[in-house]
Amino acid sequence: MLAAGVKYEGAGTVEFIYDVFTKEFFFIEMNTRIQVEHPVTEMLTGIDLVATQFLIAQGAPFESVKPRQKQSGHAIEFRINAENWEQNFRPNPGKLIAWSPPKMPGVRVDSAAYEGYYIVPFYDSMIAKLIVHAESRDLAISKAKDALKSFKIEGIKTTAGFHEKILNQEAFLANNISTRWVDEVFLENNT
Repeated sequence: MLAAGVKYEGAGTVEFIYDVFTKEFFFIEMNTRIQVEHPVTEMLTGIDLVATQFLIAQGAPFESVKPRQKQSGHAIEFRINAENWEQNFRPNPGKLIAWSPPKMPGVRVDSAAYEGYYIVPFYDSMIAKLIVHAESRDLAISKAKDALKSFKIEGIKTTAGFHEKILNQEAFLANNISTRWVDEVFLENNT
């Protein structure tokens, strides 16, 4: 209804925050583009959102785009950045001496990096997105731990270790975190 109300057509992402205590949703923003987190939706629905965007732009009716699967399970995305998270996420450009992403069912890695690739300091530090999908949150967390453990990256510091630590925190496992939790709790105790 939001997009229809402004006669918007095309790809877009509407963001909300959900208050677990009041059970209310609060509108944050609408972005008129594909978001960096779009693989989470793709893993849950089986819809290739980028291809779908092109089909709709070519005149295909939105109703003709059908999910390849029933939306199910739980998906988590991890941004693997060329940053030293133990030093306040300082950028860490350099050459990838080793690069071997995990290859497992329910695990997707979006990246253009390769062994010998040089990460320059001039652009966004993200070098990969690791996305995991499983039947439940607990299984997705377990799969993510395995995927991060098997992700071989050498030559630069990355946020992969940060994600591994997060996945072992009781507060994260209990889903008892907020948008300030990393800064106010996790980093205070882990750096």
